[in-house]
Amino acid sequence: MSIVSMRSGNGDLAGDRPVSGGAMDRTVAKSGVPTWLKWAAGAALLASLLAAFWLYAPRGDSQTVTADRLTISTVVNGSFEDYIPLRARVTPLLTVFLDAIEGGRVEQVIAEDGQSVAKGELIAVLSNAELQLMVLARQTEVEQQINNMRSQELALQQSRLANQRAVLEAGLEMDKAQRQYEREAPLAERGFVAAKQFADTRDQIRYERERLAMLQRAESTDEQLMASQLAQQRASTAALRNSLEIARASLEGLNLRAPVSGQLSGFNIRVGQSLAPGERIGQIDSPGRNKLLAGVDEFYLGRVEPGQTASIDWNGRTYAAKVTKIYPQVQNGQFQVDLEFTGAEPSGIQRGQTLQARLSFSDPAPARLIPNGAFYTETGGAFVFVVSPDGTSAIKRPVRLGRRNSAYIEVLEGLDTGERVITSPYTGFADKDRLDLTPGKE
Repeated sequence: MSIVSMRSGNGDLAGDRPVSGGAMDRTVAKSGVPTWLKWAAGAALLASLLAAFWLYAPRGDSQTVTADRLTISTVVNGSFEDYIPLRARVTPLLTVFLDAIEGGRVEQVIAEDGQSVAKGELIAVLSNAELQLMVLARQTEVEQQINNMRSQELALQQSRLANQRAVLEAGLEMDKAQRQYEREAPLAERGFVAAKQFADTRDQIRYERERLAMLQRAESTDEQLMASQLAQQRASTAALRNSLEIARASLEGLNLRAPVSGQLSGFNIRVGQSLAPGERIGQIDSPGRNKLLAGVDEFYLGRVEPGQTASIDWNGRTYAAKVTKIYPQVQNGQFQVDLEFTGAEPSGIQRGQTLQARLSFSDPAPARLIPNGAFYTETGGAFVFVVSPDGTSAIKRPVRLGRRNSAYIEVLEGLDTGERVITSPYTGFADKDRLDLTPGKE
C-alpha cells in the first residue's frame, strides 16, 4: 500500500504543520424566498381553496344541472288567443235507433246495411205466434165488452122512450079530464049534473094534473142519469176501441219500417234469427249532414257554454262551427260536446273520421307570453326558474300566470319581456332556489 503526500499551496506538505480547524468557522451568506412571503402565499392558496369550495360545493338550496337537458324560452310580447285544441270525431247530425219493439223471429229481410231508406219503408218482417194469439184474444174480449155496452145503451134508450110515452099518456088523460070538467061545470050549476058526479070529475082532473107533473119530474131526473150513463159508456167504448187499436198496432210492429229517411247502418239481422223485445237492430243516420263529437278536459267544464265558436282545419281551409250541446258526465277526465258547422261542411269527410278543432273562449288580445311547457304541471304557475344573462345559473322567482292555450301562457306579473325562463319539467329540482347550469358534453 502506497502513501501519497499532499502539499499545501505554498509547497509544504500537509503533514508538515498541525491542522487548527479555523477555516471551518467562516460565515456563509444565506439566499432564497423570505419566510413572510411563504406565509402570504400559503394564506392566499388557502383562501382560494375556500372560495372554490364555497362556489362549487353542493348546497341544500341549490343544484347543478346540465343546460342541454333543459328547455329555455324567452318572454315575448304578442297576441294571446284563449282557445283549447280538440280532437273531434265526425258523427251524423241526427241518429234514430231501430229497436225490435215486440220481438220475434225474423221471417224476411228487405233492406241491407248502408242502404238509403225512405220514411215508412218496410225493411224487415218478423213473426210472433204468441203475440198473434194474445192480440186475437184481446180483440174478442174488447168486441164482447163493446157489444155489452151497446145493449146497455139500447136499454137506456128504451127506458127514455117509455118515460116519454108515459108523460104523453098522462098529458092526454089530463086533457080529457079538463074537457069533461068544462062540460059539466055549467050543467052542475043548473042542477043537470049530480053533485057527486061533478065532484068526481073535479078530483079526476086534479089527479091527472099531479100525475103529469110527477111523470115530468121523473122524466127529467131519469134523463140526467141516462145522459151521464150514456157519456160514461161512450167513453168506455172509445177506450176499448183504442185498446183494440193498440193490440192491432202491436201486430203491425212485427213489420219493421223506417221511422225517418236516411242511411241505414248497423243493420245485420238474418232470416231465422230470434230478436228479444226492445233489442237494438240498427240505426238510421241523417243524410248529408254531420256534426262533431269532441272530448274536452274536465278542467274546462265551467267555461264551455252552448253557442261558443270553434274552428276546424281541413285540407288547408278553416271551417266555422259552434257548440250545440254539452254532456256534463265526466269519464276518464273528459266530458263530451257536440259541434255543428255554421256554414258549409268540409267536402269529403267520412263518418268516424277525426278532425283537428280549436274551441275559442275569447277574441285575441295583446299580452306578455311565455311558451307553454311541462313546468306548469309541477308548479301550477306559482314560480319559474329565471336564467341569468350569462346563462350560468337560474334563480327561482314567484310569478303570476293567467290564461294558457296549447302554445303560450299569459304572464300577469313577475317577468319582463326578454327574460329567459326554464319551461321544461322541473322534476328533481322543483324544491331548489337556485340552479347552477353547466354546459353539456360536446
